[in-house]
Amino acid sequence: MRLIIHDLNQQNADLVDALKMTDVTVVADNGKIRPCLGCFDCWIKTPGKCIQKDDYNNMAELLSQCDEVCIISECRYGSFSPFIKNVMDRSLGYLHPYFKMIDGEMHHRRRYPKVLKTRVYFYGIDLTEEEKNTFKEVISRNALNLSMDVQNITYLESIGELKGVAI
Repeated sequence: MRLIIHDLNQQNADLVDALKMTDVTVVADNGKIRPCLGCFDCWIKTPGKCIQKDDYNNMAELLSQCDEVCIISECRYGSFSPFIKNVMDRSLGYLHPYFKMIDGEMHHRRRYPKVLKTRVYFYGIDLTEEEKNTFKEVISRNALNLSMDVQNITYLESIGELKGVAI
């Protein structure tokens, strides 16, 4: 399965809807996502599942079922948009609460054995090289924590450019 996570408004979401094929799940902003509470119940009480009752409590399950993740996010303050950041936070249950050392750093153990192929698309701003490097570092850290293999990072000046990109 392929998982597409995006923050596009309804008008631009049609770009993603046109990409829908069989075996694709789309996670979009319905305006009702709750922020991560940091309660760690997704690790302790309900392993892999968030206790909050909204449409995003199954993010760990969706990640466990997919082979590829595509993230489309507006550039905000040197990182993901608030919605995408929230989805990433709510995916914490995808990992074990236990730690292991990776390249001399402490990281969570994988709950699932696979490594997810990941593509990231940022849009909406003319980025400097320094900002692009910051994004690359943020994405590489997220990829390390969530066992992702980042296939590419694409910077788009406008969301309209997404039409010409093979997601």
